[in-house]
Amino acid sequence: MKSKVYFSKEISGESIVRLYEKLNVKLEGNVCVKVHSGEPGNQNFLKPDFWKNIIEAVDGTVVECNTAYEGGRNTSEKHLETLKKHGWDMFKLDLLDEKGPDLELSINNYKVINKNYVGKNIEKYDSMLVLSHFKGHPMGGYGGAIKQLSIGLASSYGKAYIHGTGNPDNFWGSNHDEFLEAMADAAGSIVDYFKENIVYINVMKNMSVDCDCCAKAHDPCMKDIGVLISSDPIAIDKACIDLVYNSDDPGKEELIERIESRNGVHTIESAYKLGYGNVEYELINID
Repeated sequence: MKSKVYFSKEISGESIVRLYEKLNVKLEGNVCVKVHSGEPGNQNFLKPDFWKNIIEAVDGTVVECNTAYEGGRNTSEKHLETLKKHGWDMFKLDLLDEKGPDLELSINNYKVINKNYVGKNIEKYDSMLVLSHFKGHPMGGYGGAIKQLSIGLASSYGKAYIHGTGNPDNFWGSNHDEFLEAMADAAGSIVDYFKENIVYINVMKNMSVDCDCCAKAHDPCMKDIGVLISSDPIAIDKACIDLVYNSDDPGKEELIERIESRNGVHTIESAYKLGYGNVEYELINID
């Protein structure tokens, strides 16, 4: 059966709430909302005001985890300062790995890594809303829902563990395709943890070849496309990739080159083989 992915060309806080209501999956209990806080200096990340309507609609707590490289988010002190500087303190905030130890999640179905290290505060939550800014990425080729589930929710140590495909000391030296497969493995552990209590929103806006983790990112290379929502992280990422390829914007070639040169679709293919989502989807336009 094809997964349902709802789509709107209108990129606004109001349209995101309409999509959430159309999906008809109510996130209950204590809801955490995974965002990307934005590396200091980055001009493309989606700001708190943009996400305000949907975060308030689910009465969520904004969550993040520390990075594993130098910058403005690699320690709890600096990351909390960045979150406040960027305005995320308008919401309830929780830096999941602010204090250790990490929570170790076993990965029952995996290709490369059989454990994932996440911020222990994730244990406080019953459901999760994953807010992803779809764009390119210097290592993954693209960033979307699967990256948010894996690298995004991993602790600082966990990020190094995924990058090093099980060896945190080999952060920059691992086999590239195995790194993509490790991301797919780690994402699966979060799906197993929350089960059906996750909703994914991807926003195709400010689409640069670079990630929001880049302090000096390239400007967007193609026009905005829209907003997507699904209960399937694989389907929503595949739908975004297809929308880029099917766009009539000549700027897409720059983003496609980034995706293909990093073999970005391999993450989707690897996740699909692990069985927690579908590459076949029905794109339902609600405009």
